[in-house]
Amino acid sequence: MSQIRAEHLNFSYDGSAEPVFEDVSFSVDTDWKLGLIGRNGKGKTTILRLLHGELPYQGTISISVPTAYFPYSLTESQTRLTTAELAEELRPDCELWRVICELAALQENADLLECPFDTLSHGQRTKVLLAILFSGDHDFLLVDEPTNHLDAPARECVRQYLSGKQGFILVSHDRDLLDACTDHILVLNRKTIRVQNGNFSCWQENQQRLDQFAEAENEKHRKQIRKLRQAARQTAEWAEKSERSKIGFDPVKEHDRCISTRAFIGAKTKKMQSRVKQTERRIAREIAAKENLLQDIEQTVLLRMSPLAHHKDTLVYLRDCTLQYAGASEPVCKALTYSIRQGDCIALHGANGCGKSTLMRAILQTAGVLPAHPSLQISGTCETASGLVISYVPQDTSALRGSIEAFCETRRLDRSLFCTILRQLDFSRSQLTKDISAYSAGQKKKVLLAASLLTPAHLYIWDEPLNFIDIFTRMQIETLLQDYHPTILFAEHDVRFRENAATQVFNI
Repeated sequence: MSQIRAEHLNFSYDGSAEPVFEDVSFSVDTDWKLGLIGRNGKGKTTILRLLHGELPYQGTISISVPTAYFPYSLTESQTRLTTAELAEELRPDCELWRVICELAALQENADLLECPFDTLSHGQRTKVLLAILFSGDHDFLLVDEPTNHLDAPARECVRQYLSGKQGFILVSHDRDLLDACTDHILVLNRKTIRVQNGNFSCWQENQQRLDQFAEAENEKHRKQIRKLRQAARQTAEWAEKSERSKIGFDPVKEHDRCISTRAFIGAKTKKMQSRVKQTERRIAREIAAKENLLQDIEQTVLLRMSPLAHHKDTLVYLRDCTLQYAGASEPVCKALTYSIRQGDCIALHGANGCGKSTLMRAILQTAGVLPAHPSLQISGTCETASGLVISYVPQDTSALRGSIEAFCETRRLDRSLFCTILRQLDFSRSQLTKDISAYSAGQKKKVLLAASLLTPAHLYIWDEPLNFIDIFTRMQIETLLQDYHPTILFAEHDVRFRENAATQVFNI
């Protein structure tokens, strides 16, 4: 066992107005199964790249073991290699028999070694790269979001696989994965970085207690500050009144006073003014203590949306609907019969490639939201209500670029309201002035979600809306759907989100 230490770490990207890390220190053991969590844009991937030696920094990082990083950055020529050739190129020190053993643990056959990498499904590619990653010796592994785009069976397989490993840092927004695979949590708070023993649920329970204590202490400080300010005002008024009475007096009304009393009144006034200054210093100390208490509390703001009511109860109707792409030997979906009614919150569930995105496209195409796909053939009945307004969040964010202002003009969105939603989704003010192409993957997804929330619609269709989205925002959206009950059709592989948000699950 050895330790990884970061001391007084400072890092910022070129051209960025805010540092990613400022005077940060932490230490972790290399035999831990460490989960790394934090808001989008807080630097989770950056910290992995710093540990891997990919980025320049100020401060000290001490690491006595080699590191390996997932996902591997592959060139186009590498993707055309067979899996066996790719393994030898990515990790020249590993032996193929070890890759075969790791593939078996991931419930994949050794035959994949002979297949060109670019012919594999997304889930198979993830498993192959994980098998290559874990086939080395004595490395500390940096695993960045391994379950994105994976269906439920593949996620369960990866979950079981990682739970039997040790010596890694795992970045993930999947709460079930973090609970099953980690024994320590490294959390990037708003102002600090902390390490805690236990999995995500242990951290969350402990954090809730800490937040409650901090809020109770904060309230106590607020009351104390109010009392001190009231005492300071009253003492200052007394001092001022006493100072005014120092010179001049009525000998008839104040027959017991003489000229020599002036010195006594001056000394008394000076003492009261000194007491005011002491009280102000106490107020400053109380305010500083109050601010430090709340610096790391994650206050998830309640989001809002504006679902529309339609004059028809049934918004989408499918009967014996079959979806097939031209030239394909088999249909993607066959004989689907289903309807979407107002108030339904429906989660599409099924393996990768079963047709969830194709079904959404067919509905959007029928409603006129998307243009007709040249090779998508729809047979049977697929009908949408007349005048149906649909708000759509696609999987792909690669086309997002340009300023927030230009994005709002294109989508006909109110810029101030849109920025307000982004702020509620934890965007800083400086991020609102950046080009969208410079955002992290999670921040780009939040841009699409914010646009959808701001769009009044009868039906919301979200295709894997939570890919790369942080845990805190996932819980925000769960609460939103529970509060507003919009009519929504979504595909999402996060089991806990699906259980908490969906009123129905449509298995394809």
